[in-house]
Amino acid sequence: MDELLEDSPPGVWVPDILPGFERLTIPLGEDDEGPVVATLVRMDGQHRPDGGSAGNDRPVLLYLHGWADYFYNRELAVRCENAGVRFYALDLRKYGRSLREGQTPGFTESLDLYDDEIGAAFHLLRSEHPNSPAPVLAGHSTGGLVASLWADRHPHQLSALVLNSAWLELMGASWVRAMATALVDPMSRISPTSSMVLPRINSYWRTLSSQADGEWDLHPLWRPEYSFEVPRGWLAAVLQGHRRVASGLKITAPVLALFSTQSYFGTTVDERAHSADIVLDVKILARRAVNLGNEVTVLRLPGAIHDVFASRPTVRNDAMDRTFRWLARQLD
Repeated sequence: MDELLEDSPPGVWVPDILPGFERLTIPLGEDDEGPVVATLVRMDGQHRPDGGSAGNDRPVLLYLHGWADYFYNRELAVRCENAGVRFYALDLRKYGRSLREGQTPGFTESLDLYDDEIGAAFHLLRSEHPNSPAPVLAGHSTGGLVASLWADRHPHQLSALVLNSAWLELMGASWVRAMATALVDPMSRISPTSSMVLPRINSYWRTLSSQADGEWDLHPLWRPEYSFEVPRGWLAAVLQGHRRVASGLKITAPVLALFSTQSYFGTTVDERAHSADIVLDVKILARRAVNLGNEVTVLRLPGAIHDVFASRPTVRNDAMDRTFRWLARQLD
């Protein structure tokens, strides 16, 4: 489990490393680091609650992961399928199942580039589910930022948008972002793949990984203990995304934004770290969320961590229950 994957044959679903799932490689051409791909993941027919026999008119949901992350949450997929919604996840270019030798992990110089893989995934979903309503898009952390910007640029294309601790702003809000932009932008133009020098902290990984204090079996190259190195060009792209959010988006789909009720930025991995967002400032995120569109529901969950759906069982079960009840109302 400590190796990168190779492309699956064109157009062919193959067994995934996550038991009961299968994956499909989506080719995206080449960049300066070579061929680029994304990877679509779903439960295989044998393990779907309906045995894969349901018609092609069920609603579908596409889930985007966060920074230095990939799709691993089998429980989320099962709950989604049990709620009557076909679940797909997308490992974006240079992340997880889509990371290849010689690539800078997670690197992009523009969040708009993800239009290619999201568009390709939606095209495949529409071809496999031609009678389904418009898809649901969901995203965690940076994936939530990507999903929000995509929804703003593509009005009337979604049934709903579900955000799991979407990274909509830096801690400290606009003035911190302005300072960070002034520091990052010049070097990002000269050497976009060069890394920022940042503290090496593994607290969040420890709350997640079964090798530490968590319960999730994480791939060491796809969700490393100390995260990825942070390329300057990638951070500049994220800051540009934050500026667009701060100026106000006009997402036409109903939005559900989930966050913990509190953040904790101590250095000790104790009970507080297991029951709060230790990555982002949930107060500023919730304030940004209400300006995403005209129909936004903000749901704050006591005891939730940064990945709400990876919180302790009672918390994540409550989050999933409330998410799929909300989603049922949007799809009715």
